[in-house]
Amino acid sequence: MEILENICEYYDELFPIADGQKDFFRKASVLYNKPVKFLSVNCGTGLFEHQLATQGANVTAIENEQELLESANRRRRTQVMMLNFFKMNTLEMGRFLGKGFFNIASILNGRLIFISDDILLEKFFFDIKQLLSDDGMLVLSVPNFEKFKTPNFTLPKRQSIRSSLTTKVSRNSNDEPILYQNLETGNGRIVHVTEAKINLLTRDKISEVAKKSGFSEIMFFSDFKESDFSENSDNLVAVIS
Repeated sequence: MEILENICEYYDELFPIADGQKDFFRKASVLYNKPVKFLSVNCGTGLFEHQLATQGANVTAIENEQELLESANRRRRTQVMMLNFFKMNTLEMGRFLGKGFFNIASILNGRLIFISDDILLEKFFFDIKQLLSDDGMLVLSVPNFEKFKTPNFTLPKRQSIRSSLTTKVSRNSNDEPILYQNLETGNGRIVHVTEAKINLLTRDKISEVAKKSGFSEIMFFSDFKESDFSENSDNLVAVIS
């Protein structure tokens, strides 16, 4: 399991809508006829997806973690809104969602790195390509692993007023990268969140898999303000079409 229920209460605080994210997707939306059809993969608690829907987008969001999905569904207070949350993992989306239907697909907050198997990663990109319209785009954000030169390292801490999330990556006996996360609450209590094998995605790896799946254009940024990417950036944002 990627995200345990221990983090659900604090998810929106620790994974807020990134600076420039709303503007980025607003600019991307003008490229398509309204209503723009969004697919959000591993949507978490659905905060950003809810905002997209309130602005008139047609949003389909999938999430495999039950606790996060329940939080997302609680945001959907009106049936008029074009917003649907489904319990679905990345292996199922190509079978159950409409091919060629979506204009913009996204997987944010580093959730893509939990597809640790390279064959399944290729399947993800292939399925997304099939689900997108001919002029559609995939937007993803992951930590920038290129800045770390040692096998074991700690990612920048995520903090809010009530909690902080520590993320460490180390190699197991098979030399596989394992991500460990612990949450510290405001009263000093530390709870385990995640222990999972991950995929150390880099620009080269993303480019290789994307092109193999039929995408032709890839742009990399350090954030949603489209700042230039460098090896010292904390994050990697990829726009793939």
